[in-house]
Amino acid sequence: MTQTETVNRQFVLAERPKGAPTKETLRLVETDVPEAGPDQMLLRTEFLSLDPYMRGRMSDAPSYAAPVEIGGVMQGGTVAQVVVSHIEGFAPGDYVLSFSGWQDYALSDGTGVTNLGKSPAHPSWALGIMGMPGFTAWAGLTQIGAPKPGETIAVAAATGPVGATVGQIGKILGCRVVGIAGGPEKCAYAVDELGFDACIDHKADDFAEQLTKATPDGIDVYFENVGGKVLDAVIPLLNPNARVPVCGLISQYNATALPDGPDRMNWLMGQILRKKIKMQGFIIFDDFDHLYPEFAKEMGAWIESGKIQYREEIIDGLKNALEAFIGLLNGENFGKRVIHVGRN
Repeated sequence: MTQTETVNRQFVLAERPKGAPTKETLRLVETDVPEAGPDQMLLRTEFLSLDPYMRGRMSDAPSYAAPVEIGGVMQGGTVAQVVVSHIEGFAPGDYVLSFSGWQDYALSDGTGVTNLGKSPAHPSWALGIMGMPGFTAWAGLTQIGAPKPGETIAVAAATGPVGATVGQIGKILGCRVVGIAGGPEKCAYAVDELGFDACIDHKADDFAEQLTKATPDGIDVYFENVGGKVLDAVIPLLNPNARVPVCGLISQYNATALPDGPDRMNWLMGQILRKKIKMQGFIIFDDFDHLYPEFAKEMGAWIESGKIQYREEIIDGLKNALEAFIGLLNGENFGKRVIHVGRN
């Protein structure tokens, strides 16, 4: 079924996944389109962002944000168009950045909604390079990583929307940048298109050895998106006083038990102590919300001047969102993955 004016399609949480999400994790249902009451507006979803953090929202384990309830609409950032508005500052036809979730229509009182105007040039970019992923890359690197010219930055998931941006900012700031990605095609893109100095395929049998050769002066900043064997290979290469912004640990999101092998906690803590490593997790809008205007100004200028390249994967149809999300967790995406809900 395509998007209509009378039916609201919704993906709701059917069960909490044990391990990786499956096609049974979310259920597609149909409801009536809600009506906007006083001080409300009706939003029609045009684009839905797919992001790894959504896996955490499916779980009821303690976290920095409340989980989606069973039967609740799956959470997600969206670019939507105002259909009806009873709120000053929002008019029918306006595009907005919102958090409407995995559905065609949603009601909003305007809280947390940003008006993008009638005809933004690239509306979906508000979910990527000019939105949460781009802001995460900029703030995590500049505020926690604090790179200095001539230092070496390593970044995991180097062709994803966060990692690709981290690497390009690192080059703008005068650093040597080494990416870590899954497969020769992604690594070639990181070097040839994004300007990384090197990119190592974490699927290679000799991944750790290749990473060592690519970082002869060690690593000063490691932008962590992955964890697992990638982190194991990076930690010994960190220089004294290295900084590690911890953005995500996608290799662990579907884990149901601790990793095989010996307990590496004491080894990791020893490395942190002896090398005086700064390792800091962050939640972008909790920690750096006040810096968004500075980010938007700087990133906008970099994009306009061609210093930052951006790659999107736009997948048509809300019905394809769950399959696309499962693929995202498996590393199948190449760039920022977005669902064009309004197309069909």
